[in-house]
Amino acid sequence: MKSRRKFLKLTALGTAAVISNPIIASENKEGKTFEISKKIIKPIVVSTWNHGVAANAASWKILSKGGTALDAVEVGVRVTESDPNNMSVGLGGLPDREGIVTLDACIMDENNNCGAVAFIQDIENPISVARKVMEDTPHVMLAGEGARQFAFEKGFKKTNLLTPKAKEAWEKWKKKSKYQPIINSENHDTIGLLALDAHGNLSGACTTSGMAYKIHGRVGDSPIIGAGLFVDNEIGAACATGMGEAVIRVAGSAIVVELMRNGKSPYEACKEAVDRVIKKHKDLTNLQVGFLALNKNGEVGGYSVYAGFNYAVQTKTQNELVDAKYNREW
Repeated sequence: MKSRRKFLKLTALGTAAVISNPIIASENKEGKTFEISKKIIKPIVVSTWNHGVAANAASWKILSKGGTALDAVEVGVRVTESDPNNMSVGLGGLPDREGIVTLDACIMDENNNCGAVAFIQDIENPISVARKVMEDTPHVMLAGEGARQFAFEKGFKKTNLLTPKAKEAWEKWKKKSKYQPIINSENHDTIGLLALDAHGNLSGACTTSGMAYKIHGRVGDSPIIGAGLFVDNEIGAACATGMGEAVIRVAGSAIVVELMRNGKSPYEACKEAVDRVIKKHKDLTNLQVGFLALNKNGEVGGYSVYAGFNYAVQTKTQNELVDAKYNREW
């Protein structure tokens, strides 16, 4: 039988491993405790959806050379923001019901510094404006015309975000829509990107054009720290995709990180957060929500309400899309 001292020592080591340390406590036949180092995967970058592959590639150019996670996440999502063929993020994003493209974005670093812009217009890369808010102002979020003017003051150029393809889709939607917004249920949505750099620091970014054909002025979860994105450098990071209102109602990304703090794996934390979303909504029709998480050890997990959510992962030895597990079929 173990002595009380040995038991307490083992318990303390186990708790430390779960909370913040990549060390696993074990015991040999003589009852002596010893430590086994758990390999940390770094650098690593993960992001939501198919468009995450190209975003990850841009991030990896920075991470593989010893660059910071913060620089990597900004550069990565800028690729998606500037892709006119992606109709849910940045340039080419589907407009609101008035035919106006409005964008939301946020960014967060390893020191809990964060910046966001909401309901911003005419700016191709809102994630970079969000970083300027974080670094050059005492605020966390700027919105609407104030965010737009701030971007111009910082040298960002005015860009017509409504591409011919998006305009055509909007005009077609108006004929039969009855002004009901469309919920994305296929493989196109917000991009959230999380990175752990070679120095062991985490950062994250999230950016979107929001729900297609939304009411003018609507803001989703993507620019809201704790909903669309949250980073805790002691534990891990998480981001969300899907119906923003549902994510906001459960403070989704913050919940995922806190669940990891309490010992759950990234996958387990994402699953429990999705379960909470499901419990809070009686009608799940078209209510797609997915979470993606990365912990301090470089472990990754994702989970969604419905099938179809996937995420991209890139490390020194891995570069692939992973289909997330889910609660139900469409």
